[in-house]
Amino acid sequence: MNVVAIFDIGKTNKKVFLFDENYKIVWEKSVNFQETVDEDGFPCENIDLLTSWIQERLSEIKGLTAYVLKAINFSTYGASFVYLDENGKVLTPLYNYLKEYPESLKKEFYDTYKGEEIFAVKTASPVLGSLNSGMQIYRLKKEQPEVFEKVKYCLHLPQYLSFLLTGQFFTDITSIGCHTNLWNFKKMKYHKWLKKEEILPKLPPLHYGKDVIKNEEGLAVGIGLHDSSSAMIPYTINFTEPFVLLSTGTWSISMNPFNNKRLTFEELDQDCLCYLQYTEKPVKAARLFAGNEHEVQAKRLAEHFQVPFDTFKEVYYDKKIISNLRALNYNFAVSGDVEEDILTNCPFSERDLNQFKSYEVAYHQLILDLIEQQVFSTNLVIHNSPVKKIFVDGGFSKNPIFMNLLAEAYPNIEVYAASMAQASALGAALAIHENWNPNPLQNDLIDLKFYKH
Repeated sequence: MNVVAIFDIGKTNKKVFLFDENYKIVWEKSVNFQETVDEDGFPCENIDLLTSWIQERLSEIKGLTAYVLKAINFSTYGASFVYLDENGKVLTPLYNYLKEYPESLKKEFYDTYKGEEIFAVKTASPVLGSLNSGMQIYRLKKEQPEVFEKVKYCLHLPQYLSFLLTGQFFTDITSIGCHTNLWNFKKMKYHKWLKKEEILPKLPPLHYGKDVIKNEEGLAVGIGLHDSSSAMIPYTINFTEPFVLLSTGTWSISMNPFNNKRLTFEELDQDCLCYLQYTEKPVKAARLFAGNEHEVQAKRLAEHFQVPFDTFKEVYYDKKIISNLRALNYNFAVSGDVEEDILTNCPFSERDLNQFKSYEVAYHQLILDLIEQQVFSTNLVIHNSPVKKIFVDGGFSKNPIFMNLLAEAYPNIEVYAASMAQASALGAALAIHENWNPNPLQNDLIDLKFYKH
């Protein structure tokens, strides 16, 4: 059986899948690694451990007699650079994008390049410190000039993994185009600060996501993709009329590939950004820390009502509870200007749990409050574009209360829970389809469940 191998590297879970020619998963392995620390003692990915795990899994796959390996690709978390010297040796730890960025260095950077507002609008990158991966290179140059001197190439993580198998250095547009501070979205080329800081020569040439490199064994190896952009690929292949994909996990990210209006500073300030698809088209996106908030509040509810943490999995949508809560809501005081900081503060965090007679009622209120935030966030990318459908994937797609309330909030848009095994891995496989799979692309890769409002 002909297969493609996809390494799907998240911050927590590292997975590898074999997909057959019909894009069904026929084999998989996963692992969690203990983090190591960088020179400042800050936790970070153990790049040596990751490298050897990938090489071991590849040897294992090649030894599987039931499968013929035709191609390999990578989908990984973004915002992390690997720095290599001229011999391809890794020079630094894989710094964590959650690491605090020095205020003085940030100020120096934005003061030099026309200030936060103008710069953020040009690069479609909210000011996020280390999460703007270009700022990591700037920091390396300023704080460790002797190491920076030795750097031959800066590779985002997916391209480093590809290099391990091909020995070739490339840059991929989906990794460059996700809030990195590197790309000028107006001119669709690198921002000029990279030339000024002598960083540009250290970024290898751009390579198209659908093209592959043939390695010594004749295997087709992709150059890897940023996981958020990769997860969008199955949808853009399957659906042509305008849609928004609401990808839910720790973050809820609303992505609209049909909104090409340039971002304003106000939108950037509300955690909007742009991703670039592997076809180089921009995707407008808005982020909300909703999955994280759900976890925090579910713990609070479990403690208050003295029930197990995951009790919410047994709570089903109850229309009556919702209408009672709406009728009562004017009595539930929520302090502060909710509209003003709706994206950063979930109204539920302010609520007195003694006002709820049961866990079930309180949980419905939590989802009502999360939906209020979600609608505000998603509207930032729907704005002025003819969206016909919203697809929800990830954790919240399995939550009937969330899905019913979302459908109710958008009476003129069709709302679907979408389920697909491993969207970002599947996207990375589909991106290189024509290089390994003789069959036509299928249009039944996504299972949809429609929610009536």
